[in-house]
Amino acid sequence: MQALGFKSKVFLAPMAGITDLPMRRLVASIGGGQMVSEMVAINSVQYKNPKSYRIADVRSEPYPVVVQLLGNEPELFAEVVPLIEEMGAHSIDINMGCPVKKITANNTGSALMKDISLAAKIVESAVKASKLKVSVKFRKGWDNNSVNAVEFAKMCEDKGAAYVTVHGRTRSEFYSGKADWDIIKAVKESVKIPVIGNGDVNSPQKAQEMLAYTGVDAVMVGRAALGNPWMVPNIHQFLETGEELPKPTVQEIKQVLLKHMDELLAYYNEQIGLPVTRKYVCWYCKNLYDAKRFRERYNRIDNYADAVAEINDYFDNIAEFVTGEDSEEVLF
Repeated sequence: MQALGFKSKVFLAPMAGITDLPMRRLVASIGGGQMVSEMVAINSVQYKNPKSYRIADVRSEPYPVVVQLLGNEPELFAEVVPLIEEMGAHSIDINMGCPVKKITANNTGSALMKDISLAAKIVESAVKASKLKVSVKFRKGWDNNSVNAVEFAKMCEDKGAAYVTVHGRTRSEFYSGKADWDIIKAVKESVKIPVIGNGDVNSPQKAQEMLAYTGVDAVMVGRAALGNPWMVPNIHQFLETGEELPKPTVQEIKQVLLKHMDELLAYYNEQIGLPVTRKYVCWYCKNLYDAKRFRERYNRIDNYADAVAEINDYFDNIAEFVTGEDSEEVLF
C-alpha cells in the first residue's frame, strides 16, 4: 500500500456517525493506522450543506484521510471531486457497499451493485475528474443469488480505480453471519490493483489470518473498533513488529473515554455532543462490572459536569476487567 501513499496495512472503516473527526483524531493519537472519513453525500456537498462540508473538510488533520463519497450521479461526481481535493483529502473512496435501507432506496450504496453500468460511469467520472487516487468499497453482492464482487472489482479496475475494498457479506446479510473470505480471496486473485479485505477482522491475529488466507494488501476494521480505539493501532503494531500494544487498564479506558467525550463536545457543542457520547459510553464499558446500571444512569444525564462525575465514579470503583452479566463479547 506504500505505493498509494499509505503507511499502514490496517484501515479504520468508514462508519456514519462514528468515524468523525474526534474518532479519527483519537485513534491516530494512540498509534498507526489509516483513517477514512464518514460517508459524504455528493449532493449535500454540491448544495454547500454545512454539516457535509465539515465532514469532508480534513485539512486540519495531520495524517492522511481517505474521504468517502456517496451518490449515484456521474456528472455530480465530476463536479464535487475537485472540491473534495481542495478540502484536504488524501484520496477518494466511493461508497457502493452501504446496506442501510434509506441509502439503497435512493439507488446509492450497495444498490449500485445491481446496476454495474451506472456504477462504471460513476467510477470513470470520479477518476477523470480527480488528481487523487480513487477507490471503491463494495460487498460480496446484493444477495446470495447475485454474487458479483469479482465482476465488480474488474469493472472498477478497468475504469481506473487505484484500489478496491470488499466486504465479505452481501447487502441482504448486512452484518450478520460470518464474512466470506473466499470471495475476498477471489477478488484479490482477479485484479492487479491492491485489495483491502473487510469483515470479521476483530483482533491482530484475525488481521494476520485474513492477509495470509486471502492475499489482500490490507485489512479494514469496523465494529471491532467501537469503544476500542486501540484496535486499529494494535493491529498496525502487530503486523509491523509481531508484538501487540499493552492491554489498556480500566483507568486508561476512563481517560481515553473522557478525552473522546471532550473531543465530541468541542466538535459538536454540548447540546448535540453529550447525547452522542451515550453510545460511546455503552461501548467503552462493555464487559466491565455493573455496566448495565452505569449506562442507565449515564443516559439520564443532561450536562457535562454530571457526565464527567458519573464516569469518574464508575471507573474509579470497579476492579480491573471484571466481566459483567450483560457482556456480549470481549473487545479488549
